[in-house]
Amino acid sequence: MPDQMSPATRSTVPDPTTKSITTAGAPAPSRRRTVIGTGVGNALEWYDWNVYAIFTPFFASQFFPSADPTSALLSTLAIFAVGFLMRPLGGLLFGRLSDRKGRRAAMVASIALAAAGSLLIGLAPTYATLGVGASVLLVLARLVQGLAHGGELPAAQTYVAEMAPRERRGLWSSLIYASGTCGIMVATVLGAVLASFLSEDQLHAWGWRVPFVIGGLLGLYALVMRLRLEETAAFEKQADASGHEPRASVWAGFRENRVACLRVLGLTMGGTVVYYTWAVSAPAQAISLKGIEASSALWAGVLANVVFLVTLPLFGALSDRVGRKPVLYGSYIGGAVLAFPLNWLIQDQVWQLAVSMTTAMLFISAGVAITPAVFAEMFPTRVRTTGVGFPYAIAVAVCGGTAPYLQTWLSSNGKGDLFLGYTVALLLVALAVIRRMPETKNTDLT
Repeated sequence: MPDQMSPATRSTVPDPTTKSITTAGAPAPSRRRTVIGTGVGNALEWYDWNVYAIFTPFFASQFFPSADPTSALLSTLAIFAVGFLMRPLGGLLFGRLSDRKGRRAAMVASIALAAAGSLLIGLAPTYATLGVGASVLLVLARLVQGLAHGGELPAAQTYVAEMAPRERRGLWSSLIYASGTCGIMVATVLGAVLASFLSEDQLHAWGWRVPFVIGGLLGLYALVMRLRLEETAAFEKQADASGHEPRASVWAGFRENRVACLRVLGLTMGGTVVYYTWAVSAPAQAISLKGIEASSALWAGVLANVVFLVTLPLFGALSDRVGRKPVLYGSYIGGAVLAFPLNWLIQDQVWQLAVSMTTAMLFISAGVAITPAVFAEMFPTRVRTTGVGFPYAIAVAVCGGTAPYLQTWLSSNGKGDLFLGYTVALLLVALAVIRRMPETKNTDLT
């Protein structure tokens, strides 16, 4: 049976006399604002989000009773997962805002919320001062950040995909994870610097607050940059065309594009587990469970992310030449084949962590570089952000948000291989989805 396809997924033969609805002909200042405004805001969102994971070993005992360090760590990781519960709601609310009022409006609102959540964590009183109230504030801050991040990524992905020239959409889409990785790297470098210059007691007492406060204060700059962005031509054309038409409900949009929504779910489940396992929580896992020295583990994370950052645009450009599906195949097959060997390699030496993280991130970069383009090419303009954001956030909440906790819990009980088997199973689901997907390279966004 042939695949069901929405109009946006049907590739068309390019007409050399017709310009795509993008910034292909826009002046350089407009393109620079697109890259800087989207990139800075996205980097700060990822910085805020991942600072939590990176600094978990240092502040876990500040928000929960410190008598049992392992219990405090698991409780803090559980709140990391709780933050993900808000992401589907964020994807729905901000996606609807983006599809109704514009991509820029959604991105402005999301960066403001993310910065507020980071500042709340950085200034919150500890368990010793406020008791359980400190834990409640931590949960509240994570819920706010989860709502913001659930809307940020699909809105930013849609914005970049719609602003990109059709024939370079894969390359442009790599900006999303490239800027996000810069945010992660800044957080990781900051962690390594603090771990190098502060004692462990100082890190636990107040050093962990520094990155959260910085994230909150930098939010103002990102907010100003977002306010200067132009709206995409694709959205403006769609808004003009539907100005006198009744707007379909969001649920009608999901029904009409249900196959595309299921594809977003299938691709995201395995990809998000692998990404959060290696790009976010691997240094913290190595510190807590393998006994690797904190600053060394964090610098290993920096090295892996540098490799990741360099290869993202390469894979994006490759997908513009050979197609989306071959690049996706390479990413997910590599992740499945190497899941067990790379985890077994990590023992108690920092070089083992560095080699495993770098290799894993190389394969991950191939997939995440082009998913913004792939997802955008699945949906029509009127439901693009919501269609991507809601199923994506569900998959991330269910699989990505629970990954650090599940990995820590199983590994601490000597059952780490069960987590690896779970990861491989999700990657196999993604490969089945890729097999049935149409090729969307050079598709017009309708």
